[in-house]
Amino acid sequence: MKVRAFKQVDVFGAGPYLGNALAVVLDGTDLLDEEMQHFARWTNLSETTYLLPPSEAGAVGGADYRVRIFTPGAELPFAGHPTLGSCHAWLQAGGRPRTDREVVQECETGLIRIRRDGTRLAFAAPKLVRSNPDAQLLARVTAALGLKARQVRSAQLLDNGPVWLGLLLDGRESVLQLRPDHLALKNLGQKVGVVAVEDTGSTALLIARSNREARAFAPRAGETALACLDAPQVEVRAFAAPVGVDEDPVTGSLNASLAQWLIADGIAPAAYIAAQGACLGRAGRVHIGQDEGAQIWVGGDSVTCVEGTVNL
Repeated sequence: MKVRAFKQVDVFGAGPYLGNALAVVLDGTDLLDEEMQHFARWTNLSETTYLLPPSEAGAVGGADYRVRIFTPGAELPFAGHPTLGSCHAWLQAGGRPRTDREVVQECETGLIRIRRDGTRLAFAAPKLVRSNPDAQLLARVTAALGLKARQVRSAQLLDNGPVWLGLLLDGRESVLQLRPDHLALKNLGQKVGVVAVEDTGSTALLIARSNREARAFAPRAGETALACLDAPQVEVRAFAAPVGVDEDPVTGSLNASLAQWLIADGIAPAAYIAAQGACLGRAGRVHIGQDEGAQIWVGGDSVTCVEGTVNL
C-alpha cells in the first residue's frame, strides 16, 4: 500500500451533494485490476476512477491523461459523470492540458474531448450505435419495470461503450412512478434507461426555440451548444443492476446516447436540460447541446466535496 491523493466529487448536481458522487484516486499507477475493483466495491459509489499517464498510443493521439472506471461490480469502457468528475479533479490537482480549448481523456472506448464552458465541463458524446431491441427482451424488461405496452412510445438499444436499452415513455409521471424489480433486471443482464420529453402542446415551437438558442450560444463552428433554458425539459432514470447499481443518480453516458437518438429523430430539441435523480432525493441537471457540426456535447457542474489521501 501507499498513500495516494484522493477526491470525492459531486457531478451533474444543481448544487453540492445533489448530483452523482464520484471517487477519484489521482494516482492509479501500480494498482492491480483486482485492487481497483475491490476499492470500487468498498466505496459503494456508482463509479470510482483511477487516473494514470496516457498510454503510448493515447499520448500520440493527444491524450492528457488516462482513466479507468469501475462500478462496484465491473469496469466500464466509458461513463459520463466519471469523465467530467475525473477531469475536474485532474485540473484542480494542477493538470495542464496540451491545448487551451480542450482536455483529451483516454479511456477504454478511446479518446474523449472535454471542453470548458466557464466553470462547466462538457464532453463530446462518443459515437453511438443504435438498433431495434429484440422483442422478447423488450417484453421482459417492460414487465420488470411494471410498464404497460401503451406507455412505451419507442425503444432503442444504445451503444456508446456501455450498452443501454432506452425506453421513451409517454410522460414524466410514467418515468417517476416506476418501481422496478431490480433482481429481475439483474437477471436479464441489461441496463435500462427511461426517458420522457416534455409535451408542451407545441413540440415544434419548443424545438425551434431551442435550436435558435443552440445556434446563439455556438457563435463559432465547433463550439459547444449547451442549453440556456431555465428548467428541465426531459426526465431520465437509469437502472443498472447488472453492474451493481440498482438506480444511478445521474448518468452521463446514458444521457449522451439518449440525446443522440432523440435529437436525430426530431423528438427532442437541439439544446435542452435533462433532470435525473429525483426519486433518489437528488437534483441532477445534464446540459445537452448540439453544435454546428452536429456533435452532441454533454455538460454539467462538478464540485469537490471531500479531499485527502487514501491508502491503496
